[in-house]
Amino acid sequence: MFDLFKKKSADETPALQPSWSDRLKAGLGRSREKLSGALGGVFSRRKLDDQALEALEAALLTGDVGVDATEHLLADLKQRWRRAGDAGDPRAELAGAMADLLAPLEKPLLIGPQRPFVIMLTGVNGAGKTTSIGKLAKWLQQQQLTVLLAAGDTFRAAAREQLAIWGERNGVAVIQQSGGDAASVMFDAVGAARARGIDVVLADTAGRLPTQANLMEELSKVKRVLGKAQDGAPHEIMLVLDANTGQNALAQVKAFDAAVGLTGLIVTKLDGSAKGGVVAAIAKQHPVPLRFIGVGEGVDDLRPFAAREFVDALLPAEAADSCERG
Repeated sequence: MFDLFKKKSADETPALQPSWSDRLKAGLGRSREKLSGALGGVFSRRKLDDQALEALEAALLTGDVGVDATEHLLADLKQRWRRAGDAGDPRAELAGAMADLLAPLEKPLLIGPQRPFVIMLTGVNGAGKTTSIGKLAKWLQQQQLTVLLAAGDTFRAAAREQLAIWGERNGVAVIQQSGGDAASVMFDAVGAARARGIDVVLADTAGRLPTQANLMEELSKVKRVLGKAQDGAPHEIMLVLDANTGQNALAQVKAFDAAVGLTGLIVTKLDGSAKGGVVAAIAKQHPVPLRFIGVGEGVDDLRPFAAREFVDALLPAEAADSCERG
């Protein structure tokens, strides 16, 4: 008989999982590296002159912060620099400027009193939408809410299969059809959730490019059908963005918002190669609440967005020496 209480050897002891902060820093590693060299060069010169500002501008632009957000941050930094006096910490001042810029995006998801509360998720193919739904289902369960998944991506059998796997993993039902109309799947899912007393419906939709007018129109149809199935639905419309797409993510936000009226974003694949600075571009040009960010493939690798936490992971940690005021 096996000894179920046998003490594990040192080799059998599972390794400790890195903290969320460490995983986020690793996920933003590429963006932070782009900024690190420029920041070191800027502040080692001990003054914020035109040359320093040009170097910082180049670093922010290559970090996918975008032109508008970069100009905003530099103007804010110069004002903070003048106010701070000799006691100022350049990194802290830049971090403060960026945190203030991102702060309007920090609006956690709130599940309202409607039952079922319907969340529609959309995005382009490959953004990580279906995986994000599985992770979001887990997060909602941790909030003591019951969940049902609607497999509205009727174009791809693989998407339905993937969603079914997440449903099984989380122990939640998945409403799906082998083909047919996505809107009818949504209607059936809402009805099933109401009959079963489910708190939240997560409605998957087919991946599409913003330039595909017929598919974008179908997305609008899905939204209308959800409204017929449940008053006020969908109560939340989230766009899932792949962080590696850089400035293209901003274009997606604008296009999908125009088509269906976004209430929130999920940024995925902050996995070390990501262009995390685009969050600042979104905040400046088209601010939509950033509900969640994802740093990996694990079921727990999706967390609510926190502006200051994000900035601390994005900017290099080296503290600059005190500098002259230019």
